Amino acid sequence: MRSRQSVRREEPLRREEEIGPASLGPLPDGGWGPPLAAPNLALLPRARLEVMRAAGGEIAECLRVLDKAGLNVVGEVLRGQGTFYEHNHYPENDVFDADTRAQYYYHAHRGLAGEHGHFHTFLRRAGMPAGAEPLDVPHSEPWPSGDDANAHLIAISMDTYGAPIGLFATNRWVTGDTWYAARDLIAMLPRWRIDHAYPSWPVNRWLCAMLVLFRPQVEALLLERDRVIDAWRDALGGEDVLERRDLEMLAYMPISIEETTGAVNAALRASSS
Repeated sequence: MRSRQSVRREEPLRREEEIGPASLGPLPDGGWGPPLAAPNLALLPRARLEVMRAAGGEIAECLRVLDKAGLNVVGEVLRGQGTFYEHNHYPENDVFDADTRAQYYYHAHRGLAGEHGHFHTFLRRAGMPAGAEPLDVPHSEPWPSGDDANAHLIAISMDTYGAPIGLFATNRWVTGDTWYAARDLIAMLPRWRIDHAYPSWPVNRWLCAMLVLFRPQVEALLLERDRVIDAWRDALGGEDVLERRDLEMLAYMPISIEETTGAVNAALRASSS
């Protein structure tokens, strides 16, 4: 029987080991890519802002019921999983929806300031929209293909209290996925849904709503990911830059639920005036 113990909200989450510095992909000119700025939500159509506002309400409700029990998102995922080790997937064997083909896991392998770990989100081939195809570029390592193809959408960085602090896009070698262009990944975002209660109903609802509320940020990060990879590919010619170990995090953006929901509400008020 699984232990019902979980990390309480007021207790910082702990890792088994300290993790070294992050590897934020350097640009070909030798500089480091700065974190992206949040997009201007006032430019979005009202219908999209309404959907984002509803997602913000869903996030708030999920956090409310967790907080009422002294729980948080990360603590729920780690519940009953034993010691939290670097690189291990939590929960074991990941979370997967057999109908939507959405998948995620939580783990840690870097040391962003204030980060405890992060969620990785994926969509498998059978859940992708028609027309989504892996990029036809030479690659030195095999990619999952056919029915096994899977796309990494975005990662969500969490702090030591189980709250989200950033979004980031990774290089291919980090998650071992199939490489799709940003335009295809953006088309996949509405299809990402975990519609069951394992390992936690509020956590699964929270993750689904996060990809809706922060979709403009995710889109910007995926486009920046492609720009960085294209710049490296142009600079290095035939080298398979998707496997360069010094290129790990290709694009990063700090986030705040409160600031984003506030910006959505402000944009909606402005559109009504």
